Amino acid sequence: MTPFGARLRAAMDARGPLCVGIDPHAALLASWGLDDDIAGLERFSRTVVEALADQVAVFKPQAAFFERFGSRGVAVLERTVADARAAGTLVLMDAKRGDIGSTMAAYAAAFLDPASPLFSDALTVSPYLGYGSLKPAVDLARESGAGLFVLALTSNPEGAEVQRAVREDGRTIGATMLAHLAAENAGAAPMGSFGAVVGATLGDLSSFDLDINGPLLAPGIGAQGASAADLPAVFGAAVGNVVPNVSRGVLAYGPDVSALRDSAKRFADEIRDAVAA
Repeated sequence: MTPFGARLRAAMDARGPLCVGIDPHAALLASWGLDDDIAGLERFSRTVVEALADQVAVFKPQAAFFERFGSRGVAVLERTVADARAAGTLVLMDAKRGDIGSTMAAYAAAFLDPASPLFSDALTVSPYLGYGSLKPAVDLARESGAGLFVLALTSNPEGAEVQRAVREDGRTIGATMLAHLAAENAGAAPMGSFGAVVGATLGDLSSFDLDINGPLLAPGIGAQGASAADLPAVFGAAVGNVVPNVSRGVLAYGPDVSALRDSAKRFADEIRDAVAA
């Protein structure tokens, strides 16, 4: 398979860089007039995919909102992933897995092995058992043509406690993760497959080297307070590799398909204009 970074770059160039989350939490299901059950979960997920699959570069299902229903919820997640990929949209599974050894290898196999029913184009992972603990996921992603997004500088305030901590060599933990990713992506063209999660709400990040030759998943646009216009100031010269994630800002307009499409298009146009400015 063509490496994820190349496929993502092509999708971003063709459709714009917008990533839409599929986050069926109870309050959102209720706002759509759906029950917080398997039927509501399935109706919600199918509507989002059918409405937006031809408009966005990436869908990002949040695994937890499906897992809370047990095996039946995971079955809906499997169908959602399959439907999205069949429609030509890349799928980034937001599961934030992180462990060591054979356990990390099993997590990786669940989402990055093409034989798995949950196989996704990319997976979010946590490196805070040490970046080296991610090696099974890195190796399987390379083998299968998939990608990873590593938590580096997240938008939640608590993240700074770990990510801004300074190592003995004077670098912060977040900067260290970015350096690891730059090494993974060295020589890749047009873009590497190993990305970082960097919050769009963090303000000036000029003290960090975001030029990792890979994608930068940027949560925080919309309901969390950041706007498309903020992206150049936050990401600087790396803004062309930013994949802004919007969830509530788009999903709040459902279940009306036209309203969902209009909202996604509005965000996509604003992001495209901001990045091109």
